[in-house]
Amino acid sequence: MNRIILFVVGIVILSSPSLAYAHAGSGEERPSVVSEAAIVMDSETGTVLYEKSAKSSMYPASLTKIATAIYAIEIGDLDDVVTVSENASDEEGTSVFLNEGEQVKLKKLVQGLLINSGNDAGVAIAEHLSGNVEQFSSDLNAYLKNEIGVQHTHFENPHGLFDPNHVTTAEDLAKITKYAMENQIFRDIFGTVELEWHGESWDTTLLKHHKLVRQVIPYKGATGGKTGYVSKSGFTLATTAKRNDLNLIVITLNSNRSSASYNDTKNLLNYGFENFEQSSVAKGTTFKAGEQTYKTSEELRYTHMKGEQVNREVNADGTLDIVSEDGTIINSYHLDKFPKRVKLNESSTVNKDIKANSMFGDYFPMLVITAIIIVLSLLVLFYSRKRI
Repeated sequence: MNRIILFVVGIVILSSPSLAYAHAGSGEERPSVVSEAAIVMDSETGTVLYEKSAKSSMYPASLTKIATAIYAIEIGDLDDVVTVSENASDEEGTSVFLNEGEQVKLKKLVQGLLINSGNDAGVAIAEHLSGNVEQFSSDLNAYLKNEIGVQHTHFENPHGLFDPNHVTTAEDLAKITKYAMENQIFRDIFGTVELEWHGESWDTTLLKHHKLVRQVIPYKGATGGKTGYVSKSGFTLATTAKRNDLNLIVITLNSNRSSASYNDTKNLLNYGFENFEQSSVAKGTTFKAGEQTYKTSEELRYTHMKGEQVNREVNADGTLDIVSEDGTIINSYHLDKFPKRVKLNESSTVNKDIKANSMFGDYFPMLVITAIIIVLSLLVLFYSRKRI
């Protein structure tokens, strides 16, 4: 009798070879930027594609309102009705002309803050959430540090009017914008081009100040933005845009002309879209480091230059590094340990039982056939005696 034994062998799938990319060339020129500081960041992966003085301490002006808005959306109840104080209604600078005692929903204040850059809306939000501007600033700074992880930002107010201690960096603003863009409500308001506004003293249509979003300066793929200006900060601009699978954030700080900040932004967006793309490591892909096997629990996306040969390297601690051609780590991810196969051990009672059961399973067909032969032999013997 022939016995067929089937063995199930675990297959370790190593990382696939790098994909063929459209070649962008290794000698493309970096964009010319006149703004004092700037950064281009992939909104999904957080990869920095370009930076100029991105860690330098700068005055953000009304880009502050990005932080105030996401804080209000996440911490507050947007259906709350806010009673506008005299302090809020008297705030200087750009406004949505709120009256003292006017009652406005928190969501409407956030819309007025982001679309029309209302400083009065910012103070009303701050007082509603924290009681006063000083406490709000303290609460906002803690939120930015603990929830978003920025380290070089300190705000003194909710709107960005000049204060020598009201500072941030292009890198921090990009991180704050990236975090905010993960919220659907924020994305909707950030990309709103116009909104009917009905207030006690002002009935109008709010129009987005950002010229790329309004397509006053046409730009394909612009999805949202915020403008800013005070004399000490110069012109500041935050912009988001999407083409194909690439979502970009551009921050420019301290340009001496509005037109220059827009030109910088367009050049930086073009640089990002023309020279970079996303690739991914599929969910469930396994990697081996020494005797341990690791796997991805979700799809891992990373951004790299077009045509670039990237490497995937697994460290002993299970960290997967995506490494560029020049050795720079693009992204790092923590992988899950893949359970090791059970090895039979003669000294283990459990494994002995497993082995015994396995052996019984292997010999089971032979035992059945043997039993049948014995039964047939007994029947033959019984009938033979009966005939005698």
